[in-house]
Amino acid sequence: MSQADRSHTAGTDWDPGRAAVASAYQRFEPGAYLRNNYAPPRGDLSSPDGVGPWKLRCLAQTFATGEVAGRTLIDIGSGPTIYQLLSACAHFEDITMTDFLEVNRQELGLWLREEPGAFNWSVYSQHVCLIEGKGESWQEKERQLRARVKRVLPIDVHQPQPLGIASLAPLPADALVSAFCLEAVSPDLPSFQRALDHITTLLRPGGHLLLIGALEESWYLAGKARLAVVPVREEEVREALVLSGYEVRDLRTYIMPTHLRTGVDDVKGIFFAWAQKKVGVEV
Repeated sequence: MSQADRSHTAGTDWDPGRAAVASAYQRFEPGAYLRNNYAPPRGDLSSPDGVGPWKLRCLAQTFATGEVAGRTLIDIGSGPTIYQLLSACAHFEDITMTDFLEVNRQELGLWLREEPGAFNWSVYSQHVCLIEGKGESWQEKERQLRARVKRVLPIDVHQPQPLGIASLAPLPADALVSAFCLEAVSPDLPSFQRALDHITTLLRPGGHLLLIGALEESWYLAGKARLAVVPVREEEVREALVLSGYEVRDLRTYIMPTHLRTGVDDVKGIFFAWAQKKVGVEV
């Protein structure tokens, strides 16, 4: 664990389940994770029935409503990916990206600074521009996202203050996005619920959460790391959101087709949730 990662969790109650998760993630390899999930076949965006187009379509359609907008957005547990913000960046001028792992924050930095070795997201950017239909070039889309990401910060969703006591992100945020984070770092369903409660404190009342995650997955690979996932079902996601004080505005599911079950995980499907934090409800 890096110095930054250690200091972020220092002084907190030790939990053996969470400690095991944190230890396993020290073997996480961003490059392998990106190849497994965002290069072909899963990264093939040419088929509208693929998982990539489905996720991008869910995000684009939700932002197209005009309801999810404001000044500040926090991406919770960004990992090494940026696709989840391609539609968001037109609607928020101050975006914070976050991750527990220093290697993922470094990977994001490569792309944000346009440095050699960064993952090439241009196919995703082109696809988002196509489905949004605004006549924007993919280069313009990426320039806008890079300009609007103001900071990349450490986060620990298992802490009551996930960004630490002295957060550098403006709080509370107008919106949160989180993709494949909470279920992937929680040892059990109660831990998943608490993590959702914790990140909800970062969101203003009336603000919006867009949550993407794996359905009924118990493990996935990222290079040498084999990482445990808490298997969740659609109804459990809905219940967790309600318990955390949200109105569920939309909840969609995608069943992973056989040809995309490539042996890098045991995921059965994907969920997309749009939820709005109720006003006057304390978690």
